[in-house]
Amino acid sequence: MRRLSFFPLKKSSLMTKATVAAIIAPSETEPDTILLTRRNVTPFKDRWCLPGGHIDAEETALTAVVREVAEETGLQFSNPTFLCYSNEIFPEHNFHAIALAFYGVGIGPAALMPDEVTEIAWFPLREALTLPLAFNHTQILQHYAEAIHS
Repeated sequence: MRRLSFFPLKKSSLMTKATVAAIIAPSETEPDTILLTRRNVTPFKDRWCLPGGHIDAEETALTAVVREVAEETGLQFSNPTFLCYSNEIFPEHNFHAIALAFYGVGIGPAALMPDEVTEIAWFPLREALTLPLAFNHTQILQHYAEAIHS
C-alpha cells in the first residue's frame, strides 16, 4: 500500500517557548499612553518593545507577566487582563514563541533595570505604533488599540 503524505513535516531547530508581554498604562484614565522598554539583549537588541519575557517552569502566565514587569521596570502591574496571543516565529534569530499579551496599569515609579533594558519611556499609543518594535509587538498594540477604541 502506498503511503500518502498530505502535510510533510519539516524538522526544525526552533524550540517553541511560552512568553508574556505587558501593555502598561500609567492609569485607567490614560489607556492611550503606554510604557515601552529598549532591549539590552538579543534578539532585537536596542529595539523598543513591550515589557515581558519567558514563563518560568511551574509559573502561570499571570504570575509571569507580573514578575517580568517588576523585573524590567520596577512597577507593580495592577489588574493585568488578558488581551490576545501572538505566534512569534523568527528563524533568522532562532526564535519561536507563543506570546500571551496582557494590559493593565503600572503602579509606582519606573526604575531602569540595565541587565535587561537600556531605556524606559512612556509613549502615546499612536506614536508607539509607528516605531520598529521587537517581536510582533506592533500587532499586539494594534489589537490593544482596537480594544480600547471599540
